[in-house]
Amino acid sequence: MTDLVVRRLLIDLSEPFAHHWAGGDAFRTALFNALSMSFPVGEQFFIDSVRAGVKTLAPEQQQRFADEVRAFIGQEATHRRIHALFNGQLERQGYVNDWQHRAARRITKLKGFDPRHHVALTAAVEHFTAILAEWMLRRPEAMDGVEPRLRAMWTWHAAEEAEHRSTAFDLYQAMGGDHTWRVRWFKLVTVHFLSDALRQTVANLRHDGHLWRWATWKSAARFLFGRGGLIRETYRPWRAYKRRDFHPSQQGGELGVQWLRDNPTAYSVVS
Repeated sequence: MTDLVVRRLLIDLSEPFAHHWAGGDAFRTALFNALSMSFPVGEQFFIDSVRAGVKTLAPEQQQRFADEVRAFIGQEATHRRIHALFNGQLERQGYVNDWQHRAARRITKLKGFDPRHHVALTAAVEHFTAILAEWMLRRPEAMDGVEPRLRAMWTWHAAEEAEHRSTAFDLYQAMGGDHTWRVRWFKLVTVHFLSDALRQTVANLRHDGHLWRWATWKSAARFLFGRGGLIRETYRPWRAYKRRDFHPSQQGGELGVQWLRDNPTAYSVVS
């Protein structure tokens, strides 16, 4: 079990931010904007899935998970609120969030499924966010040129994703979920997550008028596939999820703990 803490991020997102807030880099900005666009609807699904999943356990198991699930829900609810505020600024800049509508339609189709499937999906997406978070924390240059409040937002989110990376996975195991379905859902999530991220990033760049600029493609190649690049460095931890003996705790989390320890003025503890 993991001891989780709910925190309130101490930043103000009521003020607009620059159009290309990621150090003037159109590609980095478009990609991170796309990820943020997916978060509110996704995090609500995680909350609903974990809340319903824990209710299927025997009373003694429910008690074992009670504090962790309560804090997990608190963290995800805070992420949902912060990114909704961030996305509100993007909407005022003229961006259209198609990812959230696609995700909402898929979630609707899952109604009536065994709760284990919902939790398996949650665990799969949480693995994606955890390895992305670990990469961000290991490569702080991903936030080069980003104003302090937005740097704090993304790094705080990464630290908490690393912190609660095991919750849905452990709950799925406790619910009697098996390896086969865990991997099946993970493969489906991989297809949807990557294709949706690509589609929304392209849409964001098209809105900016930067889709076909050489600087955009150069930045994308370096950011994704260059030395220390996102895809280049996350492939192995992504693949590890398919092992029978996999557990999220095998992939660290210390960098998130360190950031939270080193930046106590960035947040206040709620519970």
